[in-house]
Amino acid sequence: MDITRVAVIGTGTMGSGIAQTIAVAGIPVTMVDREQTIVDRAQQTIERQLRRGVERGRMSQDDAGVALSLIDTDISVDAAADADLVIEAVPEVQSMKNDIFARLDEVCRPDAILASNTSSISITSLGAATARPQRVIGMHFFNPVPLMELVEVVRGLQTTDDVVDTVVAFAGRLGKTPVAVNDFPGFISNRVLMPMINEAIFCLMEGVASAEAIDNVMRLGMKHPMGPLALADLIGLDVCLDILVVLQRDLGEDKYRPCPLLRKMVAAGRLGRKAHEGFYRYE
Repeated sequence: MDITRVAVIGTGTMGSGIAQTIAVAGIPVTMVDREQTIVDRAQQTIERQLRRGVERGRMSQDDAGVALSLIDTDISVDAAADADLVIEAVPEVQSMKNDIFARLDEVCRPDAILASNTSSISITSLGAATARPQRVIGMHFFNPVPLMELVEVVRGLQTTDDVVDTVVAFAGRLGKTPVAVNDFPGFISNRVLMPMINEAIFCLMEGVASAEAIDNVMRLGMKHPMGPLALADLIGLDVCLDILVVLQRDLGEDKYRPCPLLRKMVAAGRLGRKAHEGFYRYE
């Protein structure tokens, strides 16, 4: 199957980044969200990012203009009716994603592929919300989407080989490196990453060292490009908490128990970069 038109449901940081990446690859894409003001804000973000890319010599002004011309916006899921591939990128709330997949199953063509950008929720469970579980798959992009090379392609229990092959090839067209994984909580990335971030938060809570010291140890001693606490701020502390909750619930192991400090910071609205304050302050 050739992917010639894509719809992205959800236009937050991940959704807008995915849409931008698709348009830059020369593929028409429709961004969908619940309110026009939200969609307009995502469009402005993409325009700003493309302008920055031109200023830094990453692309020409003409290429940026072509990418913008390939992006449509809408406030109804019905706009995905003609898409070959639909990528859901809403918050990590199972009930919300289930509702979207059930609605997409109604409006999309029978041969359309329905993908989720989820970082932890079961692809098999999302497929069960539809009458086409064999055409439901995970496409886990990483933030910032235009710059990060990896896409985890997650096969649900009933996802067919041809759907996996089509999505792997599509990720390659976007300039990404696809890695196929099976449907387990957290897949590979977050099953390995989140316990490290969680343990770093425990170290901070228990007074082992300051946030800066913890991050410096991991940057300088382990050659990580950024420390786990700075990375948590970039991901969003609410997202980290959601993922850890899923890991603990679905794997049933206390080693995934979210640190109380993480829960406290999320409750206080200190969510990281997007809230201008997390383990660090941001202007």
